[in-house]
Amino acid sequence: MNYEQARFNMIEQQIRPWEVLDNQVLSLLAMIKREDFVPLAHKALAFVDMEIPLSPAGPAQQDPGQCMLAPKVEARILQDLAVQKHEKVLEIGTGSGYMAALLAHRAQQVLSFEIDAALAQTARHNLQKAGIYNAEVRTGDGAAVPGSAALGGPFDVIVLSGSVAEVPASLLSLLKVGGRLSAIVGFEPMMRATLVTRPSEDGWRTTQAWDTVAPRLMNFPEPSRFTF
Repeated sequence: MNYEQARFNMIEQQIRPWEVLDNQVLSLLAMIKREDFVPLAHKALAFVDMEIPLSPAGPAQQDPGQCMLAPKVEARILQDLAVQKHEKVLEIGTGSGYMAALLAHRAQQVLSFEIDAALAQTARHNLQKAGIYNAEVRTGDGAAVPGSAALGGPFDVIVLSGSVAEVPASLLSLLKVGGRLSAIVGFEPMMRATLVTRPSEDGWRTTQAWDTVAPRLMNFPEPSRFTF
């Protein structure tokens, strides 16, 4: 397989048409070797427009197992956040470490939480192999992260690499004034990419610019979809 040609095709045929036009983001996608963050069994799928399994599905129908998000979704999130070199980033849902690698190239420091201990170790290995040393992977439940001081926060950017039913207030509290949080929010069959910014200490601004679907992050609240 010609990985460089496949990477080029991914960028030109999937990512650009999805309104990802930031040249810094596109250059980063061309540089970071996505195939090195994909399980060997699925390496041929590294540049396909799909989610890639990282762990077996659970017995419950709502637990599809851990996965990498589709390339165009990762790229659009990265573009929306416009991470700067002086910023600290918190990621929930490390997976194989690919999004952490992208974030680390744009940020000063990345702290990423992964609930699956084996995946967390894989992500550490992948990041080290890629020569990325400003991204720390911790094994832990992103739905129960400790307070800001214990994490070295607050953070300029928070990324949820998976979907939630609603934006978690516990994570919003870790956001700096001037910071932004990205999450995929809602229920199948259609969720919204949600960007929350904090222009002031007590102020929040929410935009939902595009639609997508992503697997759930574990252990975040699931309020009822129905009211009576």
